Amino acid sequence: MTATPLTSTQGAGRAGDKIFSGAALAAGCLILAVLFGVALFLVVQAIPALTAPAAEIQGGAGFFAYIWPIVIGTLIAAVIALVIATPIAIGVALFISHFAPRGLAAGLGYVVDLLAAIPSVVYGAWGAAFLAGQISPAYNWLAQNMGWLPIFQGPASATGKTILTAGVVLAVMVLPIITSLSREIFLQTPKLHEEAALALGATRWEMIKMSVLPFARPGIISAVMLGLGRALGETMAVALVLSSGALTASLIQSGNQTIAAEIALNFPEASGLKVSTLIAAGLVLFIITLAVNMIARWIITRHKEFSGAN
Repeated sequence: MTATPLTSTQGAGRAGDKIFSGAALAAGCLILAVLFGVALFLVVQAIPALTAPAAEIQGGAGFFAYIWPIVIGTLIAAVIALVIATPIAIGVALFISHFAPRGLAAGLGYVVDLLAAIPSVVYGAWGAAFLAGQISPAYNWLAQNMGWLPIFQGPASATGKTILTAGVVLAVMVLPIITSLSREIFLQTPKLHEEAALALGATRWEMIKMSVLPFARPGIISAVMLGLGRALGETMAVALVLSSGALTASLIQSGNQTIAAEIALNFPEASGLKVSTLIAAGLVLFIITLAVNMIARWIITRHKEFSGAN
């Protein structure tokens, strides 16, 4: 039996595979090189702030005393955004993928995708010009009726520009990201799994709980972590909405600050050691974001048996 010679098409296909493989490898290496370069730049530029005498850092108590209040403010704003946005996003994604009529689902999908394209400064302007004033009476009610809780302790901000308002604006910003990704992973659920659950007598909600949500769990986690990454690094929206100040446990008082907004507001006029201090703050944000993504990857790996790839 003689071997069949390679045709020109097969040879071209193999050459294309090699070119694509090399391009993908080069792109991966380029991403790692850029990431390493950014990290190296941040570390080198942050060294003067990390080694400077405490009295020369803003506040006079050293870099870590300066950075930890705005780290906490950053995490508070991001957590508020996720607590508000995640259940709404999953609910909207489920409605689009499994409940809405096909025509309505397509329209809602387009609207959600358009929301993701709105610049952050527009969200910030909306939050500062409209939302803050409208939500201020609710803050007064919370201070009067639930002020015994530290997070709602008064006096409430008269302008409504608080960390809670910033969290609401961030929630609106991350909502389309989580919704779009969750919707796509919900649509990838094997139809045989859904039909089998329905054939066994499950209701639509029971089918979703038994078949769709377990399958989509890694995708939901990825979507939430991607939204968290945007919430952590958002700059202009928070800078426009938040009246920055000292760290406070109350969500309805003026005060608190995030790392990204701190850098944006102070960097244009900074010089000397102040520049290194702000870059060091950026390094802290870089480390937080990297840690969040590593934790997300670890969680997804633990549940990889439910992923669409398997």
